[in-house]
Amino acid sequence: MVRIAAWALAACVAAGTATAGGPPPFFLDMSAKFDLVDQTGATRTEADYTGKPMLIFFGYANCEAICSVALPAMGETLDMLGADAAQVAPIMITVDPEFDTPETLARALPDYHEDLIGLTGSETALAAAREQFQVEREVVFHTPDGLPVYAHGSFIYLTDRDGKVTSMMPPILEPARMVEIIRARLDGRTL
Repeated sequence: MVRIAAWALAACVAAGTATAGGPPPFFLDMSAKFDLVDQTGATRTEADYTGKPMLIFFGYANCEAICSVALPAMGETLDMLGADAAQVAPIMITVDPEFDTPETLARALPDYHEDLIGLTGSETALAAAREQFQVEREVVFHTPDGLPVYAHGSFIYLTDRDGKVTSMMPPILEPARMVEIIRARLDGRTL
């Protein structure tokens, strides 16, 4: 499987072979496949969201870095979508299963948006999900309280109604632009 680094995507954007929020570069072929547990304790797979585009981000509840940008952006995007938000499954898949239990996710995610779906599971199941999206994660240090701080993927992935990734959006993309991209996908258009 081909891995793409942020610098490689930036090079594709600069070369005109990809656009921020546009289709992934031609050499990427990613689809959502997972078997995880949501914040209510229910088992969830990609099949639960068939027919809905998924907005997927890999992060963790106590992240004070990129997650503190991406999750609020997802929440604001959902608010701006209005009634159209019901047609999208907004998902955060944890990179920190030790601390992101269903209970922890149930407490943390409503701070960003009440409709966010938090997924966790065994390390094996989460590693398989990360592999599908070519997301790597690494513990970079521990806080004085002993909590791990992770380096992890930062893109927000948008799938089509069948779970195939159609866009990779950087978390610094304005929510208004994310709304345009999502609405285009809902209408069957590309930008």
